[in-house]
This record gives sequence, structure tokens and C-alpha cells, in this order.
Amino acid sequence: MNVNKLLYRPLGMLFGVLGGLAASAVFGQVWKLVTGTAEAPTPTQKDRGWGEVLLAATIQGAIFGLVKAAIDRGGAAGYDKLTGEWPGDTNKYDGD
Repeated sequence: MNVNKLLYRPLGMLFGVLGGLAASAVFGQVWKLVTGTAEAPTPTQKDRGWGEVLLAATIQGAIFGLVKAAIDRGGAAGYDKLTGEWPGDTNKYDGD
């Protein structure tokens, strides 16, 4: 592993934390928009049904996955622009 990729690690972790905070905020707003309630159910809340809990988990997972991919990709692209070196995998996609 070269020095540039090693230097990217702390930035990648920072981007991950910021992405998690952003995803939490987005999920809260989406849940409020979809259901009209301020708080999403947690899996251990007895008064919430299976459907509501699983819907919340599905929406939350999709939002977190999207935000994580966008933050990771944007961070890597910005790092590449600044240093001229891509911090992640550089193998060509072969389609198989």
C-alpha cells in the first residue's frame, strides 16, 4: 500500500461518519414525509407491528446505502483530483 492510499484512510473514516449523520437526518425527514410521524419504530418496540418495523428498516437501509456510496465515491473522486491517485480499487471491470 502506498503513502497516498494510507493518507486517504482517515479521510475515508471522516467521510463515513459525516455520511452516517447525513443519512440519519435524511431518513428522519423521509420517514416523517411517508408516515406523518416524527419517530421511526425500532425493532423492539412492542406497540409497533412487523410491517411498520420492516418498512422502516428497508427505507433506512436504502437511504444509508445510497448516502454511503455517494459519499465514498465523491471522496475518492475528490482525492483523485487533488492527488492524481485513486485511493481505492483500480482493477478494470471485466463484466463477468
